[in-house]
Amino acid sequence: MKRTHYIIAIFGLLAAFAASALAQTPLTSLSGDRVDVQGQRGKVVILAIGASWLPLSEKQVEYTNVLAKKYAGRDVVIYFVATDSTAAKSRNYASADDLAKFSADHKLAVALLRDSDGAATLKKFSIDQVPSFVILDKQGNRAGEPFGGIDPKFDITVPISRVVDGLL
Repeated sequence: MKRTHYIIAIFGLLAAFAASALAQTPLTSLSGDRVDVQGQRGKVVILAIGASWLPLSEKQVEYTNVLAKKYAGRDVVIYFVATDSTAAKSRNYASADDLAKFSADHKLAVALLRDSDGAATLKKFSIDQVPSFVILDKQGNRAGEPFGGIDPKFDITVPISRVVDGLL
């Protein structure tokens, strides 16, 4: 009887661990370190979700840099999340060097993270188009709907700032 309880307890712990691992968005820095964007309690997180191969990425980087400058020194963390694939045979493949070059060429002022699956972040935050912006509140929950698409004639930093300011 004790043995059965012991086995059940072990399976319960394994299941809890697996569920917790699945709940995390698998993002890594270009050096390979895992980054838990939802675990940054007490900070508002802005995710600029894009891809190095997208024509609108340059404009998205521009908006991201504007937000980084505006919220510097405040309880706001901003990341650019690249959905480029890590699979060399994939059509949207980009190596870590490719992404580092993208970041340098466009003068990205925030850390670039990689969604190696290319779709985990999109699924996790219910994003239906790239580029998009997602805001997480101080508890790591999505705050409102994603800001999808970029119109170069419309300054998307204005509505994003409204949401962020309301969370600070």
